[in-house]
Amino acid sequence: MKKAAALPISFIVMLFAAAFIAEAQQLKKVFRVGILENLSSPRTDAFRQGLRELGYVEGQNLVIESRFGSDDRLPDLADELVRLKVDVIFAPMTNELQAAENATRTIPIVMATPSDPIASGFIASLAHPGGNVTGLTSIFGDLSAKRLELFKEAVPRITRVAVLTDPAIPNYVAVVKGLEETARSLRLKLQILEVRHPGDLDTAFSAISRDRVEALFMAPAPVFFAESRQIADFSSKRRLPSSCTSGEYAEVGCLMSYGVSQTDSFRRAAYFVDKILKGAKPGDLPVQQPTKFELVINLRTAKQIGVTIPQSVLYRADRVIK
Repeated sequence: MKKAAALPISFIVMLFAAAFIAEAQQLKKVFRVGILENLSSPRTDAFRQGLRELGYVEGQNLVIESRFGSDDRLPDLADELVRLKVDVIFAPMTNELQAAENATRTIPIVMATPSDPIASGFIASLAHPGGNVTGLTSIFGDLSAKRLELFKEAVPRITRVAVLTDPAIPNYVAVVKGLEETARSLRLKLQILEVRHPGDLDTAFSAISRDRVEALFMAPAPVFFAESRQIADFSSKRRLPSSCTSGEYAEVGCLMSYGVSQTDSFRRAAYFVDKILKGAKPGDLPVQQPTKFELVINLRTAKQIGVTIPQSVLYRADRVIK
């Protein structure tokens, strides 16, 4: 049997040299990641931390192009990131994601907290998103009902609750139906107040003051995030216990929150950016659902509005703001 001819030493050396050069070029490559958000927050820091944990260092192998602005400015900011030819756009929430997708169907986009990206048309399915969008999603319908139960347990005296909600969100009907069913079992009367734009908040606040509701409950909607401090300030001045969707709201004065840990979701979004920068196609990366939920109680707010939170609720809190 004829033996295969041995490869010349010089050829093997050339192969190793080529591989070394290719690896060195990869290490020297500077990636450009765009961030498109309504406003900067500690969640954004969590995303940056996630990138650092994966070996990305700003100024060495990474440049971050951050663009923050109100909802009406998001389309222009998204177009700006496209013109900069970033490698990936991080557009965490629904409004930001919509602006990014309208701006490009080729640059990969990573999301973090949209409630229903399938119904919104951003992805085909969780397992096979297709297109140029992937990342994480939040589930809010069932959490809203659970949060209403926790709210009643934390403030047993409430009987009339104003619910701020946006009918434009994809799962609006399911959220409201779940809240109404839960309210009946808790013997609560709900007043549904629709807020499509920040300007609608004044009308909602007037209705709350006029009808003398006893508490304020925020349903999940992107429109509320930029107005979180305004909502918290209103409820505190009116001495209304308030229940919000995430810890970020509790940090600015909401009495309590229960929901997906957005900080954790933002940090995990860095995983998708890393995979894409290493060659993965966003349409092939399954969308992940949240794994961490947290109950946050703001005792400073409780003291300010004259509410005593039962110890049974405080013991279950993941964080207590004192």
